[in-house]
Amino acid sequence: MYKFCFSELLTLVVAIFFLSTNTVAQSVYQDKPYGQVYSVKYYTEKSSGNLSGLACDRNGVVQICSSDGLLHPYGGEFLILGTLQPDRTYRPLEDMKVAAISSCDQQIVYLSNRAVLSNAWAGKLLGEHQLPKARFFDGGTNFTFLVSDGKALHLVKEGAILWKGTIPDDEVIGVRFQPGSGLFWILGRKSVYSLSEKGDKLSKVFEGSNFTSFTLAGKSPVLIIGTSDGYIEVDPIRKKQIGAIRRKLPCTDITTVAEVNGTLWFGTPQGAFALRQDGKFDYYNGERWLPGNAVTQIAAGPKNTVLVLTTAGMAEIRTKLMTLHEKALFFDDKVRRRHIRNGFNASLDGLEKGHLATGYLADSDNDGLWTSMYLAGEVFRYAVTKDKDALQNCRESLDAMERLYTINPVPGFPARSFERAGYIARLSDPERWQHSPQVDWDWKSTTSSDEIIGHIFAFGAMAELMDDKNLQRRSITLIDTLMSHILTHDMYLIDFDGKPTMWGKWNPAYVNSFPINVGDRKLNSSNIVAMLQTAYRFTKKEKYKTKALELMQKHGYLENLMRPMSVIGKAPDDASEHSKHMSDGWNHSDDEMYFVGYWGLYRYALNDALKANFKKAIIDHWEVERPEKEGAWNIFTALTGTKSFDLNEAIWYLQEHPLDLIDWEIRNSHRKDIELLPANFRQQTTKEVLSPAERPVQRHNGNTFELDRTRSNGQSEHSAGDIWLLPYWMGRYLGIISGPVGK
Repeated sequence: MYKFCFSELLTLVVAIFFLSTNTVAQSVYQDKPYGQVYSVKYYTEKSSGNLSGLACDRNGVVQICSSDGLLHPYGGEFLILGTLQPDRTYRPLEDMKVAAISSCDQQIVYLSNRAVLSNAWAGKLLGEHQLPKARFFDGGTNFTFLVSDGKALHLVKEGAILWKGTIPDDEVIGVRFQPGSGLFWILGRKSVYSLSEKGDKLSKVFEGSNFTSFTLAGKSPVLIIGTSDGYIEVDPIRKKQIGAIRRKLPCTDITTVAEVNGTLWFGTPQGAFALRQDGKFDYYNGERWLPGNAVTQIAAGPKNTVLVLTTAGMAEIRTKLMTLHEKALFFDDKVRRRHIRNGFNASLDGLEKGHLATGYLADSDNDGLWTSMYLAGEVFRYAVTKDKDALQNCRESLDAMERLYTINPVPGFPARSFERAGYIARLSDPERWQHSPQVDWDWKSTTSSDEIIGHIFAFGAMAELMDDKNLQRRSITLIDTLMSHILTHDMYLIDFDGKPTMWGKWNPAYVNSFPINVGDRKLNSSNIVAMLQTAYRFTKKEKYKTKALELMQKHGYLENLMRPMSVIGKAPDDASEHSKHMSDGWNHSDDEMYFVGYWGLYRYALNDALKANFKKAIIDHWEVERPEKEGAWNIFTALTGTKSFDLNEAIWYLQEHPLDLIDWEIRNSHRKDIELLPANFRQQTTKEVLSPAERPVQRHNGNTFELDRTRSNGQSEHSAGDIWLLPYWMGRYLGIISGPVGK
C-alpha cells in the first residue's frame, strides 16, 4: 500500500487550502448576436473583357461595366460560386458603348461615348457631353454631371454644356460630388481641385504625387487620397494634409478608396481592407473573400453589403447578425452533410477551385484524433442540451472509433483509419495500409500517440457525462482495452509487426532518454499520467493507479510534467540526434496533445495535492500560449476553475473564425501593418496574431502565426467538427459561454 511521507502530507494540506480558497467565479460570455462576415463570389468568364466599374440601385440591382458590355451577377450563394453574365435587361444598352457606370440618388446612371443617361426617372435623363472618349463622371444635384476623358472636363446639365475646362499640367483620374456642398471634386495624378456646381469656380485644393484614387469620408468630409505608396488625409477647407502619409497598411499600393456604410475601404493589387474603429484593418485576401486580389472598385451593395470588384469578378461582402449558438448550428449542419466518412470526422478533398460538388471524403493519418475531438464536442453538446441529434452523432462516431480496435488483428491496438479494400493506391500513405481479417476491408497502421491521447479524452468525457448506459459501458471498455494493451506491453503501443510504433512510447527508458529541456519528456509524462488516471477513474482497477504513481514517484514523471514551459527549447550539443530532431522548433501538435490530455490530467487527478500541481502546470503552459489567442487552449484552461484564461480572446477566436473553411490560398507576409519578429524557437512570426478570418484555415495543431498558404487553392474543405465545435461546446459545458440571449 502506498503511504504519504510528511512532505507529501504537507503538500496535500496546502493543496486543499488552495482549492478551498480559490473559489472566485469565472467570467461568463453572454451570447448576444454579433456581426458574422462572409463573402459571396461571382466570377467573370474569359469573354467578359476588362471590368471597369459597378453600381447598385435602390432595388438591389447590381450592374458591372466591362469592355464587352454590361454584366450582372448570377447564381451566387455562400460557398456556391456565382458568375457575371451579360445583362440584356435593357436591350438598347447592348448597342451603346458604355464606358463607365455610377449610382446617383440610388439609381444607376451610365456614361456612354455620347451622353450621360439612365433608365430611371422614366428614362428622361440624357445629357450629351461632347467627349467621345469620356471615362470619368459623377452626378450632382438636379441632374448636373461632371464628365472627363482624362484631359477635358465638361459640366453637363439637361443636354447643355455649362462649363468646359481642364486641370493645369495634370491628368484627371477621378471625379466625385459632395452632397450638400454644391462642389465637385477632381483628382489628378498630382493634384486635387474643386469645381462649383454652377461651374463658376475651379480651385486647386491640394497637390502631391502618385495619386491613384480618392473619396470624401465622414460627416465633416475629409479627402482620403490613395497613392501608390499609402494614403493621405486632407482637410478640404484648410487645404492642409492631416498628419503623415499612412503606410502601415496591409498593402500600400492603393487602387481605389470608398466610404461604405460609414467604413473606409481600400482596394489594392493584393486584396481589400477596411479601417476599423481601433485604427487597425480588416484584411480581405484570397478567394475566401475575393474572386481575385486585384481590386478595381469598391461600392455599397444591397442590404448594407459591400461590393468589391476585381479583375477576376465581384465579391459581395455580407454581414449577418448571429449568435455563437447559431454559428454552431450552421457548422453542425455542414459537418453532417459533408464531413462524415464511415462515422469519422473527415475533410472534403479533391475540390476543383472550391466547387463542393467535386470533392471526396478523404482518409487521414489522424481520423481517430479528429473524430475524438468532434465526438468530445458532441458529448459536451449533449450534456448541455440533451439534444437527440447530438446523442445520435455520438453513437455514430463511437461506432467508428470502436471499429478501429476490431478492424485489425492486434488486441487492444487501434488503427489509424479503415477503408474498403481495393483502394489503397488512392489513399494517403499507401505503404501504411494493411489487409484486415474482416473481408473487403483494409486498415491503417503506425498509430501515433496523438491518436491515443485523443481517444482517451473522448472516451473519458463519454464515460463521465453521457446518461446513455450503453455508450458509457462501451467507452469504459475501450479505455480499459487500450490502456491494458499499453501496460501489457511495458508502456509501448505495439503494432502488427510486434514493434512499437514510432510515437507510441511512454516507457521510462524512452521518455527519460530526452534531456530535460526537450518537450517530449514533459509531454509524454503528462499524457501517460492523464491516460492512467482516466483508466483508474472509470475502471477502478488498481493497476492503473499503481502505474501512474510509480511513474510519477519512481521515474520522475511528476517532475517531468511540472517542469516549466520556459525550460523547453533545443537539445544541447551533446544530445542524441533524435533529441535534436525532436527539438528543432516548437511543435504545435504537442500543444494539442497537452491540452487534450489536460482534461484527464486535472479532472481525474488521483488526489487534491496532484490536482493543485496539475493546475499550476496547465496555467504555466497557458501563459506561454497566450499570444496565439487559441480559442481551444483558453477554454481547456478554464476547466481548472481559474479566473484568468482569456475569455475575451476565446470569444474573439470563435467569432472571427470564418464560415468558409475551404483551403484557399492566403498571403499576409507582404503586409506593412504587421510587425515581423526575428526567427525564434516558438515560430512566432509577428508581434500580434492575425484574426482567423485573415489567416489560413488551421486545425488546433497548426501554428496560428502562419502567415501564408500557397500550396493549394480551393482543393479542400476542413471540418468544423474539431476546429470550432469542440471549443464552443466545451465552453458551453464549462459554463463560461451562455446559451443564446437577446434575439
